[in-house]
Amino acid sequence: MNKEIKLKNIKIGNREKLVLIAGPCVIESEEATVKLAEQIKKIALAAGIPFIFKASFDKANRTSVKSYRGPGFKKGLKILKKVREGLNIPVLTDIHNSSEAKPVSEVADILQVPAFLCRQTDLIVAAAKTGKPVNVKKGQFLAPGDVKYIIQKIKHAGGSKALLTERGTFFGYNNLVVDMRSFYIMSSFGCPVIYDVTHSIQEPGGAGATGGSPEYIPCLASAAVAAGIAGLFIEVHPEPGRALSDGASMLKLKDLKGLLQRVIKIDRVVKKEG
Repeated sequence: MNKEIKLKNIKIGNREKLVLIAGPCVIESEEATVKLAEQIKKIALAAGIPFIFKASFDKANRTSVKSYRGPGFKKGLKILKKVREGLNIPVLTDIHNSSEAKPVSEVADILQVPAFLCRQTDLIVAAAKTGKPVNVKKGQFLAPGDVKYIIQKIKHAGGSKALLTERGTFFGYNNLVVDMRSFYIMSSFGCPVIYDVTHSIQEPGGAGATGGSPEYIPCLASAAVAAGIAGLFIEVHPEPGRALSDGASMLKLKDLKGLLQRVIKIDRVVKKEG
């Protein structure tokens, strides 16, 4: 596995400068998506942190069958392509089945395997075969040491560019906890490790929908960066209360600047000390 992944002018690695992966949970509209990408890019540039835009064209694991899932495959990829080419920003998005891997790889710079699908061999193999970096979210049910089997599947498919993302582990019902040992354990497999702070503070399905405690975002993000990671994954929205998906756990756009200033200082100390 590559210890560093190069993406245009960005280096993603546990000893490299901290990278920001950020965007809305789901594409809500073309106008809103492009505008938010512009705003995050501006904040990231001012903070001096490399930025990769994240948004989903389809949320296939919503709690309710009536919940908004996104614009769909064709329209969603068209919007992501506009962000990538129009704003010159690398893009990350999810895939949910093997048939999506190749066409999505023609638009996205990084393919993401959702946490609930992290053991789906065919999906991981299809993503790895595209040659694009694959970001696999560690399932809420999976021990950090067990990600070695995910790495083996990627290697078997001829892939060498994998990222591993921590997003919390089930702690009883309707709650998640982050084991900070996870970052050390997963980094031992030679891959960049990402921390998804906004999904880690979710409260899954407790009231027929997914809740969250965003007040813990600064604390957990700081602790993870102090552990020595490659990047932070943050879902951001101008008005989380009006978001069409996962609003209860998203970071307010206006709070992103302060959070980045805080974690960048920690990252500099950690990386300087090796």
